[in-house]
Amino acid sequence: MIAKTITYTDYNDVERTEKFYFNLSKAEVMEMEMSTSGGLAEMIQRVVAAQDQPAIIKIFKDLILKAYGVKSPDGRKFIKSEELSLDFAQTEAYSQLFMELATDADKASEFVNGIVPADMAKQIAEHNATKAN
Repeated sequence: MIAKTITYTDYNDVERTEKFYFNLSKAEVMEMEMSTSGGLAEMIQRVVAAQDQPAIIKIFKDLILKAYGVKSPDGRKFIKSEELSLDFAQTEAYSQLFMELATDADKASEFVNGIVPADMAKQIAEHNATKAN
């Protein structure tokens, strides 16, 4: 899980600083990996290598909105829904995060590594390294 503190100006011209949470569970990562031809990581590498800007933009948008959620007060649940994602997508905080990730490869890498469970990221990297050999 990654928490991003974002300062932005809302539509009433009020500056706000809020903390937003992003996470993909192991089940979500596996679903994304298995539902993408060649695997999600490989598909992202192909898109980046081809410099397919429209596809890169779509991937970032999908990742941000799929990972966005709200922690329950007791910390037992990470609540996600289409409605929550849509609400977040309509804020300037989303716009600011999106622009940061789309224009800074290091920040994008840090974000992706932060939302994926550490042990899953390692497994996917090892799997892709094995496939490459």
